[in-house]
Amino acid sequence: MSKQIFRKQNSHSTDRPFPVPTSRTMWITLCLFTLFFLARIEALDCNAVPHWCSQANGSWTKCYEREITTCRQRLRHFNFHHLRVNVSEEAERSVTNCRVNVPSSALQMSRGNVSDDEVLLVVTVLNSNFFQPAPAPGGGKGRSAGRSHHRSGTVLDDLVVVVKAGSRRVRDLLQPVRLTFRRDKEIEEAACVFWQETYLDDRTGYWSTEGCHTNVTQAEIVCCCDHLSFFAVVVNPVLSVEKASAPALRYISFTGSALSVLFTILALIIYARIQQRRPDKTVCVHLHLTGALLCLHLSFLLSSCWVLVLDVADEDWICKGLGLLLHCSLMATFLWMAVEGFHLYLLLVRVFNIYIKRYMLKLSLVAWGLPTLTAVLCVSFNVYGKHTIQLKGDDNYNSTVQLCWISSQFPQDLLISYITTAALPFLVVLFNFCMVCLVVFKMCGLRKRTRGGGSSSGWKKMNDDNWARLWRDGSTLLGLSCVLGLPWGLSGLTYVSLLGIYLFTVLNSLQGIFIFLWSLALTCKSRAEKNSSLRNTSSQKLMTISSNN
Repeated sequence: MSKQIFRKQNSHSTDRPFPVPTSRTMWITLCLFTLFFLARIEALDCNAVPHWCSQANGSWTKCYEREITTCRQRLRHFNFHHLRVNVSEEAERSVTNCRVNVPSSALQMSRGNVSDDEVLLVVTVLNSNFFQPAPAPGGGKGRSAGRSHHRSGTVLDDLVVVVKAGSRRVRDLLQPVRLTFRRDKEIEEAACVFWQETYLDDRTGYWSTEGCHTNVTQAEIVCCCDHLSFFAVVVNPVLSVEKASAPALRYISFTGSALSVLFTILALIIYARIQQRRPDKTVCVHLHLTGALLCLHLSFLLSSCWVLVLDVADEDWICKGLGLLLHCSLMATFLWMAVEGFHLYLLLVRVFNIYIKRYMLKLSLVAWGLPTLTAVLCVSFNVYGKHTIQLKGDDNYNSTVQLCWISSQFPQDLLISYITTAALPFLVVLFNFCMVCLVVFKMCGLRKRTRGGGSSSGWKKMNDDNWARLWRDGSTLLGLSCVLGLPWGLSGLTYVSLLGIYLFTVLNSLQGIFIFLWSLALTCKSRAEKNSSLRNTSSQKLMTISSNN
């Protein structure tokens, strides 16, 4: 009976078929499968590994090292090398601005206990934004537990080179891995580093120099490290200039220099009249310093405007001439400031027997001759031309400032610039600062003698005039400091804060005005000497020393 029923149902199978998937169900299934397949491919795409690991939990670097060895490279890229290499030969690969040489000993160590002749090598680059610096830990595990190898700063070109080989961690190599970074711009205190996680949350870390040696040449930075990791070159952090501050600083420089040109001309007229009325070596020294300062500000304006308006090329002979004039004027200004300090030393310390035969001629040969000789030597080596200064600010703001100066294309431009704008000003400011301290010491000695020799009424009157005397003494020291060029010592603050840049720019661009005010002070003193006899107080004695020999 059951067989008959089965045969009957089988005979009518064509009339009532089994349920089959509809076209709608098939499309839904196909779409889900496609989405799953595409998601799987995206997860394994080598270009997506950094973003995928940054969103995953746990250690970011361990995730990247794990996924980068099994990912698929859909599109070949010159910055991504994923290949098998022979462990008996040194492997060399190049990425952006870097050449990587992995010794055979590192490849052999990376394969572990496996005796294969080949091992997987991955060399690529990442953006430094994936790495979140944090303070170096005080303890814990890792290659560097303390702060001795911790290095902070700016990553060169924002590039991190990743070198990964085999399945075993490579460290303590006798033959180091060599990474050669090309440098095409000025950098300060470069250091080869690798990324060390803090092991606190496995998301942050710090740059460490442990196991890495740095060798900086004119065109390259060579890093030799005893392990494989995430490598980079860290340089000193450059103080950023805000977008609104760059035009303001430029305006202050140009306006201050223009005012200094005007007031130095007036100061020259005043000094010339004083020198004509009563010849004096001190006024003659002031006259030469004012002339050098006038040449400095005038050449700075001409050099900046010539490049800004005409956009000349490096080979332009006018730009080279303006660069020579600016360089020579800057050195002459510093040397005449040193002469001011030397002359003040003779008046304050030597006092007697300070006659020197052809004194001004010898000073002029030094303060004008050395800069001229140096500039002529630089011309013979084709040093001068268009100089470009890169300003890097926040929000990816980048600006350039150009002027006729030492050409940026000259190979030794950094050396000459450091000697002219760093070494020479440092020595002059240090010497003149000692002279100012000597002036303060002399003023205190004169003040004590004045107080000790005076009567009670004189003591009472001096107390009544205490604020006036303090103001005169302070004004004298401030004017003397400007004459001796001490505001140039504020150049060190330009590497610390934006306020330091503003102070340095304002004070040094307005130095011509300070020279003019000092000339007015000497003029007022000369008139006062004609009208009344002055007492030998500390501030009056200082003004006398500053104007008479």
